Amino acid sequence: MGIILNIETTTTNCSVSLSFEGETLVLKEDNDTNYSHAERLHQYIDEALKSAEVSATDLSAIAVSKGPGSYTGLRIGVSTAKGLCFALDKPLISVSTLKALAHQISIEKGVIIPMLDARRMEVYSAVFDESYNEIRAVEAQILEANSFEDYLENGPVYFIGNGVEKSKSIINHENAHFIDGKLPSSAQMGTIAYNKYKKSDTEDVAYFEPYYLKDFIAIKPKP
Repeated sequence: MGIILNIETTTTNCSVSLSFEGETLVLKEDNDTNYSHAERLHQYIDEALKSAEVSATDLSAIAVSKGPGSYTGLRIGVSTAKGLCFALDKPLISVSTLKALAHQISIEKGVIIPMLDARRMEVYSAVFDESYNEIRAVEAQILEANSFEDYLENGPVYFIGNGVEKSKSIINHENAHFIDGKLPSSAQMGTIAYNKYKKSDTEDVAYFEPYYLKDFIAIKPKP
């Protein structure tokens, strides 16, 4: 039937949506800077199903944002998605966090560079063309004055995501356009997930792991 539950927890935005054949039916999300995903995620899933009058057994698949992003957020989202897949015997679909983020805007020419805040002056980024084709793979990179220079010299570049604030203070070019206040959301996952579902492009539920990009570094609490 193409009813997909979409889960996005890679940043502070805890987001759940239900989509039918790529169209979003219900969206439940909240950007809580305290990372309350563990408390809210299952609540939002239940609310989304009830709002759409859909039973969990009616789902065609569960899609999860695979990263990069917050280590803890990714663990919560992926473990929840995998648990649902096991319990309901449904396929698991992974969606690139940065590709879904790029889908929040549409452009006629140029490139879209979604970027997520990492440590210090570092961001996770990828580059997409106006049709959302990936033209540079995901990287963790330290922002410098000449970052993305090749793209900026060739036309408009649209930066989006919570790494934008860092980039605005460093990248100064007439072709740079900064879209503020945007975080990854499950609202854009439906179309991508449905296209993968139609091709049976699914994950092995037992072995699937999030795309962390970098190793987790634990920070000791201050005494």
